[in-house]
Amino acid sequence: MPFTFDQSRIPHYANLELLARTVVEGFIVGLHKSPFHGFSVEFSEHRLYNAGEPTRHIDWKLYGRTDRLYVKRYEEETNLRCQVVIDISSSMFFPEIEKPDIDHPNKVTFAVYAAACIMQLLRRQRDALGLSLFSDKVSLHTQAKSNSVHHKFLLGKMEELLTPIAAEEKRNSKVTDSLHFIAENIHKRSLVVIFSDMFDAASNNAGLFDALQHLRYNKHEVILFHVVDKSKELDFDYENRPYRFVDMESGAEIKLQPSEVRKSYAEAIGNFHQELKLKCAQYKIDFVEADINKGFEQVLMPYLLKRERMM
Repeated sequence: MPFTFDQSRIPHYANLELLARTVVEGFIVGLHKSPFHGFSVEFSEHRLYNAGEPTRHIDWKLYGRTDRLYVKRYEEETNLRCQVVIDISSSMFFPEIEKPDIDHPNKVTFAVYAAACIMQLLRRQRDALGLSLFSDKVSLHTQAKSNSVHHKFLLGKMEELLTPIAAEEKRNSKVTDSLHFIAENIHKRSLVVIFSDMFDAASNNAGLFDALQHLRYNKHEVILFHVVDKSKELDFDYENRPYRFVDMESGAEIKLQPSEVRKSYAEAIGNFHQELKLKCAQYKIDFVEADINKGFEQVLMPYLLKRERMM
């Protein structure tokens, strides 16, 4: 059976660090009760011995207890560098909600909460974290560090994105340029975790896919969390009555009945979505559809599985 945790127990007005810790602790409890029982959330500092390796690092005490050969891992072998990348363009503030929260998030709120949860896991595992924020340009890019001062600084920057002022600022999206910049400025091989709707106002699809390929060319492992409001953005689930649709970045408006465009819209967005998935598969990028209405398990489990594979 899949595991779940009760989001209603999360304090709605808690700060980001407390909220992330609550989510992660609930996730781990659920993990240990699930079919994944035994999956290492803390990531043991041992690995199985491979035949032919030197024996000097075998943990003989552990062998005496388990009758299995394990090799001790050292800090540089177990620690991971992770760059969390969050799209903060205006399209990420969809849907427009007066006070988005953990139960009713817009896309950027979901991305911030999910990123904070991954940061909490990184702290538990003593991994190093960097953060990049971008819209029409990269507004923040830090190198990966594991100390608590750096962690609190990044949480503070992320909390700023949850304020009404952040939602009011108009920012175009230039995903292509931003990902090229980030690829060039992560100086050591890292796990790059991207939260974005991948709507690029200035690029064709080929340029967007080139930017993703750039990250892989520079030897980074990549998870793309494609942040969407599935019911509205992919399924176009609107009542059949007149609507005024407004482009959140350009301000352009159009009035129409959803039934007039539903078929052509669904076909166009479906083609883009499918092409994005296929390109990620081609470049060996983990693609995860992150529906803002389906909680954080869909983010935390792929992250843990990816980290486990990397080690």
